[in-house]
Amino acid sequence: MITREDIQHVAQLAKLSFSEEELDQFTPNIQEIIGMVEQLQEVETEGIAPTYHGNQLKNIYREDVAVENATYQELLKNAPTAKDGYIQVPVIIEDEKGA
Repeated sequence: MITREDIQHVAQLAKLSFSEEELDQFTPNIQEIIGMVEQLQEVETEGIAPTYHGNQLKNIYREDVAVENATYQELLKNAPTAKDGYIQVPVIIEDEKGA
């Protein structure tokens, strides 16, 4: 059984301070939580496979496959600048040679 003094002691260890009303409110709440944990500990779990994730979906993404894109030239037309078939972007990292 968790007492008000237990809650106050743990709060002091954690360097927390609570008002008298908060301590009176926490005591039954913590006791209820501990009761739920005790109830869960009584459940027979022998032979039950652990559940690591509640959603059993497998990889739903498509396989990453390179495909020819017929609209590549259309894409390049939308780029501000292109060079040698690639979209040209400004240099943002320079080496000691000045890029």
